[in-house]
Formats: sequence, structure tokens, C-alpha cells
Amino acid sequence: MTKTDFEEILNKACELLTLEARSTGFKTSAHFENRVREVLDEITKNDGSFQIDFNPHPQAFPDIAMGEYGVEVKFTLNDTWRSIANSVLETQRIDEVKHIYVVFGKMGGVPEVRWGEYEQSVIHVRTSHVPRFEIELPSEKAEIKESLFQQMGICYDDFRKLDMQEKMKYIRAYARKIHPDGRLWWVEDKEDSDEHTTPIQARLYTNLSAEEKTRLRAEAALLCPSIVKSGRSRNKYDDMVLYLLTYHGVLCHQARDLFSAGSVANPKNDDEGGIYIERALKLIENEMKLAAFSMDDALFVEYWGESVPPEKRIQRWLEKADELATDWIPSNSLFIDG
Repeated sequence: MTKTDFEEILNKACELLTLEARSTGFKTSAHFENRVREVLDEITKNDGSFQIDFNPHPQAFPDIAMGEYGVEVKFTLNDTWRSIANSVLETQRIDEVKHIYVVFGKMGGVPEVRWGEYEQSVIHVRTSHVPRFEIELPSEKAEIKESLFQQMGICYDDFRKLDMQEKMKYIRAYARKIHPDGRLWWVEDKEDSDEHTTPIQARLYTNLSAEEKTRLRAEAALLCPSIVKSGRSRNKYDDMVLYLLTYHGVLCHQARDLFSAGSVANPKNDDEGGIYIERALKLIENEMKLAAFSMDDALFVEYWGESVPPEKRIQRWLEKADELATDWIPSNSLFIDG
């Protein structure tokens, strides 16, 4: 099978999936990925050169292997063609795959499914627990962006074969280029560790506008229900602080400022008492609901370990919070309006 032949298969698959997206729709990334797998299997059922695996390793890259061709599936409920992608490490890379494509399902705006070449679609690298790529398919109105690998001066196939120490040299050089005048944060080179952080341009949480502080607190609270733990619990804010730093470049040097400070939990400075974290969360319930419907499903898979439909994320958060809280029951006082 030639690349042209495979790309024609992708054309057919995206056409069928777009029709389905506009008629019945897709609610979760897991649902969409499974349908991509089923549609590709149906289109290629007479090709005996490969067999699509319907029970792959959950961290396999790419998601779907079809002989020497592979498909990485991306999905969003928002009106964007940009998404967090796989880890730079690629520890579960499927070696047989030589050519990788992206099939992207966009449910926001006018639902549509498109494909693109993986190497050309990777346009940025950002931090998580380890560096992760970011992909973007060009919209009809947008200019095609220079890929990350073009910016780094190395092709994807050569880059992926490097060890992590060598990969980080390219990533740091790229970061210096895009933030020549910014204050960059670095993780020291560790020869025996695969965990690194890409440089980012940091902002102090205390310098943000009130509106941005509220939005970021809502996102972080939703992803990290561990904040409802007892005030005596150590590290209850660690995941939140790391989320703000790695995904937004925001440094909060006093984690208490996020929820436990009186200015946050008790802005009216009354004397009603109560549990500060409970009061702080009640003040941002609406923002947490908005975050539940707008945040990328990949974030919930990363932080919760599961894909949850947007309309069920608040309920799932309450279930998690109830399991973690010891001094109170979050579901008895939060989001009680349904």
C-alpha cells in the first residue's frame, strides 16, 4: 500500500465520521477513537496485510496500527483544531509503524473530522509530568504553521530515535528561540531520569487579574479533587500547583492563596465561620461547571485516569471528593442545584 492509497482511506474515513459527527455526534474521546477504529476496519476489511487491534495497550503510540501505517486519534468538544498530544518519550511506540497520521474529531462549532500527517501537525512542545507534544491541524482560514521539527531543524523520525538527554537539547534550544527575553524555568539535566520539564515563561499567580485567578482556580479544583482533604493533609495542593505551572506557566508560591486564604474563602470578611475550602469552592461553582464543559478530555484522562463525558464531570468530581474529604461531605453542600 502506498501513502497515496492510505491517504485515500483516511479521506473516506473522515468523510463518514464527519457525517456521523453532525448527525448523532460523539461525546467522549474513547467513543470517538473506537469509531475511528471501526470505520477504518470496515473500509480495509478486504486487505489481508494487517489486522486492526481492538484491544491495544492503553498507552500505545500511535493509537491504531495498520501495518506500516498508523493513526493517532485526537478529539475535542471545543471549536479548535489544537490538542495535547503524546509524550516526547514515546515509551510504547509501535515499532512496525513507519508513517503516522492524525485523525482529529472536532465537535465544537461545525462538527468535522479531518486528518493530517503527524510530523507536520506537531507545532509545539509543552510540559506535563514529562514533555508532551501539541498538535494543530490548520483551519480553512489559518495559514499552515511551521512544524515543531522544522523549527528545531530535525525531522521527526530522527528526533524520536534520540535518547531523552539528546531530545532535551533540541527542546531547550527551541524554548530559547520562542522566549528570547523571558524568564525561563529549567529542570537540571539528570542522566538517570526520564523526567524533565520544558522551559516555560513563568507568571506569578499574585500578578494575575481577578478574572484569570478565578478561572484557573476552577480548572485546577476540577482536575484535582484532592484539595478537599483535611487541612492537616500534606501535599494536598501539589497537583494543583503543578497543573498551573506546567499547563499555564503560572507559579503560585503560596498554595494556600488558592483556596484557604481568607481573601479567597471569605471575601466579605464576615464571621460565619465554616470550612474555608468548602466556602471557597461554593464561590466558584459556576466557573467549575464552565470548566467541566470546556476543558480537553485529555486532561481528565491524565489527572483522573479516565475519560468522562462533560455533562457527568461534576457528578464524578463529587464522587471523588466525597471519598477524599474527612471533615465534611462535599456532595451535601456543593452543586446542590444540580
